[in-house]
Amino acid sequence: MSAVASPPLRRKRRPIARAPQETPAGLWTYLLLAVSMLFAAFPLYWMFVIATSNDEALAKLPPAVVPGDRFLTNVDEVFSLQDVYFAASLVNSVIVSTVVTASVLFFCSLAGFAFAKLRFKGSKALMLFVVLTLTVPNQLGIVALYIVMGKLGWNGTLLAVIAPGLVTAFGVFYMRQFIVNTVPDELVESARVDGATTMRVYATIVLPAIRPALAVLGLLTFVATWNDFQWPLITLSGTDFPTSMVAVSDLASGNYVIYRRVLAGAFIATIPLLLMLFIGGRQIVRGIMEGAVKS
Repeated sequence: MSAVASPPLRRKRRPIARAPQETPAGLWTYLLLAVSMLFAAFPLYWMFVIATSNDEALAKLPPAVVPGDRFLTNVDEVFSLQDVYFAASLVNSVIVSTVVTASVLFFCSLAGFAFAKLRFKGSKALMLFVVLTLTVPNQLGIVALYIVMGKLGWNGTLLAVIAPGLVTAFGVFYMRQFIVNTVPDELVESARVDGATTMRVYATIVLPAIRPALAVLGLLTFVATWNDFQWPLITLSGTDFPTSMVAVSDLASGNYVIYRRVLAGAFIATIPLLLMLFIGGRQIVRGIMEGAVKS
């Protein structure tokens, strides 16, 4: 008997995955974005308008929307006040924000690397403790922090403002998550096989891979430190070492408040943040996109 030939098996063709096509934004999308941008930028613009005007512009209805010609005069009055130390406050804010940002980037990235790629006893419990500290409001620790700084003799100095922000729980958690998703374990193991130490792995492999995350964390940390008001007000109140936010609050204190001075000082204190966002914003977005493509 002749064997019956079985029909050839046909393989099912897999559907070809196609890249999703981008839908062009419509007119209403651009209109909504433009309106949102105007609402977000109007308070800053109105602050500049009052900072360039006289006292009468504040009481106008509808509000004044055209800048005046007294900006340099109002700024000169702000810097000439003897009991505010506004120029020193800007220098102090630059020092505090720069030191805190550099410290957060180094220690948080190092701790994030340890939690993400190193195996040690109690790492999960420690990471859980770090995450739980994010749920505790900062206001609950103000009294204890003031007592500790008083024991160290730092109250009334910039050290009292710098020390509590050298490491942040959010920074450690953010760095840990980014390193877990960006740095492969195989790359770290191959570097160890080649004889690289832990710090060399951190410097040559981890740091280049997490540059986008470092840029984002650095910008967020600098802005948060610059805008911090409560703790600097408590520890630096009545001293010759105010930060910019404390100096602005001093401009608004007293029985009679000259709001054109207050808004002029607030606008000057906002300029460094605008410059950072303008200079670093595009680099941060570009770095995040490069990291997303590499991953």
